Amino acid sequence: MTDKKDYDVIVIGGGPAGSTFARIVAQGGMDVLVVDKRREIGVPVRCGEGLGEREVHSQKLDIPRHAYSTEIVGAKVIAPNGKSITWKSDETRGWVLERKVFDKWLAEKAVEKGAEIRSYTRAIDLIRENGNNGTTGKISGVVLSHGGREPYEVRAPLIVSAEGMESMIARKAGFDTVHKPYDVDTCYQYEMKPYDHENLIELYFGNELAPRGYVWIFPKADRKANVGIGIGGTSFNGTKLGGMKGCDPKILLDRFIAANPHLKLSEASTLMDFGGVISVGTPLNEFVKDNFMVIGTAAKQVDPIHGGGIALAMECGIMAANVVLKAHAKKDYSKQTLFEYEKTWRDGPGKKVAKRLLLRKVMEKVSDDDLNYIFNTISDADLNQIMKGQFAGPVAKVLAGRPQLLGVLSALIH
Repeated sequence: MTDKKDYDVIVIGGGPAGSTFARIVAQGGMDVLVVDKRREIGVPVRCGEGLGEREVHSQKLDIPRHAYSTEIVGAKVIAPNGKSITWKSDETRGWVLERKVFDKWLAEKAVEKGAEIRSYTRAIDLIRENGNNGTTGKISGVVLSHGGREPYEVRAPLIVSAEGMESMIARKAGFDTVHKPYDVDTCYQYEMKPYDHENLIELYFGNELAPRGYVWIFPKADRKANVGIGIGGTSFNGTKLGGMKGCDPKILLDRFIAANPHLKLSEASTLMDFGGVISVGTPLNEFVKDNFMVIGTAAKQVDPIHGGGIALAMECGIMAANVVLKAHAKKDYSKQTLFEYEKTWRDGPGKKVAKRLLLRKVMEKVSDDDLNYIFNTISDADLNQIMKGQFAGPVAKVLAGRPQLLGVLSALIH
């Protein structure tokens, strides 16, 4: 590790957003430092590890074979009564990653392009030009600590927060990164073996099964699978879902495994288990300030339906990097110049995220009986339309047989 003190840009966080951003700006000639608080990038794993093929191809990445476990050809979506729809499209093809390996590979690609990475290094404060590491003055660097040792200063005219949900430095920069209860789901996951499967992810829905969420089974190589659950603590209007005590995700996941003997998961061994929280809410209302920008999960740029953030994080890392390269050429890191990144997001993936957020709010109002009816009514083609934010056709089909759902579903077609 070098003792260099000055860079063109400092990135806080070496996940998919931070490493992708760093790779592109380093390739463009910028002197970039990435700091990550973890001893080892990619550890611990905190997600189901799914990544869509379309997103990877759009970013022209060639994922090495050792970085993923299984190729996925589609998804099976299961209603509370067991009715399933198998959905195969560009939206569902992809991979179940070996996340630890994948994140480290992304970081290595950044290093190959010239980025410097310091692991086990935490950003603990911002530096401002007036010498006061508070909330006023032009941002000009960060205070770092390696493994809890003596803090030291590193300077750059641009700081990029890719911190994930923690977002402490972004909060110090003046961004409202606090997560409201409605914007967070709690999760629990096992890695299990043996599990025999098709190359399909399985998603199980139901208010009793997983309030405002679902159970997932992501197949992996060697007869393994990630089996997990994500649930909400509160509904959109603040009402507790099932009571916080009754909504322990591990209890609900164990209940699902016991209630579905045909899956034979109760006979499987657990190789790993972990719990956590994921952001599923509205993205930040701003992503840039003078000399500072926020990307990925730190900016709440996640899919509000399933909480997935890998693909969006990488996409937003690319968007931000392209804008920063222009800013670097002009030596202008003002909010006005950096705002192009925010506009690109809101005109592109931000619109899709807004539609998914609307769908999520509608879904939590639908009873299990209505959900069963919807699954019996729509086709795989309808499901494909829904996930693309094209609601009119599928909603009309459902309302033709159950017009009493108009009040619930009308928000999707207005």
